[in-house]
Amino acid sequence: MSEKKGLSHDAYGGTHGDNYIPYVSTSTVMPELTVMSVIFGVIFAIIFAAANTYLGLKIGMTIAAGIPGAILATGILKGILKRNNILEANMISAMSSMGESLAGGLIFIIPAIILFGNDLTITTVVTVAILGSLLGILFVIPLRRFLIVEEHGNLIYPEGMAAAEVLVSSSAGGKGFVTMMTGLIVGGVFKFFSEGFKFWNYEPEWTLKSYQGAVFGADVTAALLGVGYIVGIEIGLYMFGGALIGWLGLIPLIKFIGGGLTNPLFPSTIPIAQMGAWDIWSKYVRYIGAGGVIAGGVISIVKSMPTIVKSFKSAMAGVGEKGTKNRTDTDLPMYYVIGGAIFVFVLSWVLPNVKVHFIGAILIIVLTFFFSVVSARLVGVIGTSNNPVSGMTISSLLVITAALKAFGYVGKEGMIAAVLAGTVVCVATAIAGGTAQSLKTGFIIGGTPKKLQIGMFIGTVFSAAAIGGIILLLNNVYGIGSKVVSAPQATMMSMVVKGIMSGDLPWTLIWVGVTLGVMCELMKIPVLPFALGLYLPIHLSVGVVIGGLVRVAVDHKFKTKVLQLKEQTEKGILLCSGLVAGEALIGILIAIFAFLFDKYGIGFFNIGAVGPAILPKALTEGVLAPWVSTLMIFLLCVWAYKTIVKVDNKLEG
Repeated sequence: MSEKKGLSHDAYGGTHGDNYIPYVSTSTVMPELTVMSVIFGVIFAIIFAAANTYLGLKIGMTIAAGIPGAILATGILKGILKRNNILEANMISAMSSMGESLAGGLIFIIPAIILFGNDLTITTVVTVAILGSLLGILFVIPLRRFLIVEEHGNLIYPEGMAAAEVLVSSSAGGKGFVTMMTGLIVGGVFKFFSEGFKFWNYEPEWTLKSYQGAVFGADVTAALLGVGYIVGIEIGLYMFGGALIGWLGLIPLIKFIGGGLTNPLFPSTIPIAQMGAWDIWSKYVRYIGAGGVIAGGVISIVKSMPTIVKSFKSAMAGVGEKGTKNRTDTDLPMYYVIGGAIFVFVLSWVLPNVKVHFIGAILIIVLTFFFSVVSARLVGVIGTSNNPVSGMTISSLLVITAALKAFGYVGKEGMIAAVLAGTVVCVATAIAGGTAQSLKTGFIIGGTPKKLQIGMFIGTVFSAAAIGGIILLLNNVYGIGSKVVSAPQATMMSMVVKGIMSGDLPWTLIWVGVTLGVMCELMKIPVLPFALGLYLPIHLSVGVVIGGLVRVAVDHKFKTKVLQLKEQTEKGILLCSGLVAGEALIGILIAIFAFLFDKYGIGFFNIGAVGPAILPKALTEGVLAPWVSTLMIFLLCVWAYKTIVKVDNKLEG
C-alpha cells in the first residue's frame, strides 16, 4: 500500500461514522489474520499476560498492553521483517491487549480458591478464562456498530486512538521498539542481580524500635519504578498516603494500645505484645485496607451509575441496527452470540471443574451481559486503564454469593462456586473493555471486525494457559497471599465471599476501612489508590513514588516545551513498560529455577545463594544492606531519567 502521513482529522470526529474513510480503505484487501500475525500476536499476548499476572499478584495493578503491542508489532513487521502491512500489525496489537485484559480478569479473583485452602488446577483456570473471554468478545458484537460507528466522535476510546496513531507512524515503530527492548533488558538484568543472585536486597526496610517497632521500607525494583512513572506522581502519592496511615499510624497505634493485653484480640490468635509490625498488618490493618478497597469499588459504581444506565439504554437502543456490509463492517454472525451464551450457560452448570449451580450459571449470563455493555461503553469515555472492573466484580460477587446462599449452596463448596462464577463475570467485563478498545483501533485503521474478533479470542486461549501456569508456579514457590505474592485483589475478594457465607470476618475493622474510604471521597481524594496503599505493604507504595519522582523530573525539564514533553513522555512510557515486562519475565524465570531446585534438586546451584556466598555479609544482610539497595535504585533512576530525556526528534514548542 502507499504511505500516508497520518490519520485524517475525521478520525477524531467531525463526520458520521458511516462517512469516515479509514486509513486502509474498505475497498483495499490486505492480509490480516495471517500465520505471521497470529504467531506474533500469541507471543505478545502471552508476554503481556505473564508480565501482568506477575505484577498484579504482587501489587494489585496491571499495565495496558495495546499501545506497547502496537509498538512491538510495527517494529518487528516493518522495521525487522520489512512487511509493510498495517492490518497485520493491528491484529498483533489487538491480540496483545487480550493478554493484559485476561490477566486482570483472572488474577484479581481466581487465586481466592487457593486462599480458601483448596487446590487450583490449570484446567480450571483455562476453562473459566475461555468461558469469560468468549462472552466478553461475543457480547460486544451486537453493540459494535452503535458504539464504534454511530457514536464516532462522541466516544473517544483514548487507548484505541493512541494505538491507531502508533500504527500509522512509521518512525514510532522502529525507535519505539528499540526503546521498549532496552527497558526490557535493563529491567530483566536488574531483577536477576537483585532477586535472583541477591547481590543486594530488593526490599530493604528499617525498623523504628522507639516507635512501637514500626517499619519503613521500599521495594527497589525496576517494575515499580516503571509503574510509578506510567501512573504518575499523583497516584503514587495517594498510595503512599494510605501506606503512611497504615504503617506509621495504625500499626504503632494498635501496638501501643494492645501491648498490655495478655489474651489474643480477634482475629489474631496471639497477643499483640508478641506481634511485630508485619503480624499486626496481616491480622488487623489488612482488613481495614480491604474495607477501604470495597468502599472504593462501590463508590466508583455509584458515581458511574447515571453513565452506566445511560450507556446501557443507548447501547441497547443501537442493537440490531443494520449498516452497509463492507469488509470493515462485518462481524461474526449474531447466532454465534446466542449460541455462545447458551454454550457458556450449560458448561458453567454441568462441567465438574466449574459447576456453579443452576442459579450461578443464570447469573453469569445476566451479569456478564450487563457489565460487558457497561464496560464497552465506559472505556470509550474513561479508557481501559480507568475501567472500574474491580467495582463491577465486587458488585457481581455480592449478588452471586447472596443468591447461592439463599438457594442453600453454602460452605466451602458454595464459596468456590461464587468465586468461579465471579471470575467468569470479571474476565468477561475486562475482555469486553479491551475488545471495544481494539475494535475502535480497527475501525480507524480499516481492519475487519470479524477477523479481529477471531484473532482476539485466539489470543485469550493461549494466554489463559500461560496465566494459569504462572499462578500455580508462584503459589508453589512463594505461596499465594504471602509477603512476596500478596495477591491483594484476590485476597480482598475472598474476604467478601467468606464474609457473606460464614460471617466470621472482623467486620468492625472492615467498616473502619469503609469509613476511611468514605472520608476520602468527601475530601475529594481518589479512594482506590489511597485504599490500595493502606491495604498493601508500604514498600510497594514507596517503590511507586520513586518512579513518579522520575516522571516529575522529566516533566520539569521540558515544562516550557509542550510538544517535546509529549514526545519524551511517550518515550518514557515505552521504556518503563519494558522495565515492567523485563522484571516480570525474569521474575517468572527465577521462580522456575527456584521451583526446580527446591522440589527436585535440578540445577547447578541455588540461584538465590550466589550473592551472600561471594559478598561481605554486611552488604547483603547487615546494617549496610538497606543503603546498598538505596544506591542501586538511585543509579537505576538516574539511568532511566537520562535515557528518557535524551532527545531523538527535536520538536518546536
